[in-house]
Amino acid sequence: MLLWYVAAYFIVTAAGILHTIFNITVLHMKSMKESEGMGEGYEKTKPWHVLYNIVIFPVFAYIYYSGLTSVTWESAVLTSFIWGTITVILDLFGWVIIKHPWSLTFRQFYVEYQPWITLIYITIYASPFIALGIIKII
Repeated sequence: MLLWYVAAYFIVTAAGILHTIFNITVLHMKSMKESEGMGEGYEKTKPWHVLYNIVIFPVFAYIYYSGLTSVTWESAVLTSFIWGTITVILDLFGWVIIKHPWSLTFRQFYVEYQPWITLIYITIYASPFIALGIIKII
């Protein structure tokens, strides 16, 4: 379960970072050093973050479920709780508490990143149910 979660989290995070780098280097948008906040290059990627999550996390939940002998509502609830809660904790430490060049303040991450961060968390918590629905339809 956690292997597929880590893979999804890594891919989504890498996509966001690479998108920001693309905006700055190829499209010549301003970086965080050249403008307020996280910079234009990052700001323009925010709406895409939800899309990355709604595509990637259900796919990896589906892959995880494919390895199980049966998939139940209870397994979706458990997976949802674990994946969503780990994400909230990882984000807090990885983007706010541990300082690095791209770290954010609590306000930047939880207030200024609205509505995107809330939609991302809803998406991750919902992903196991989306995958369960796909399995039941197929």
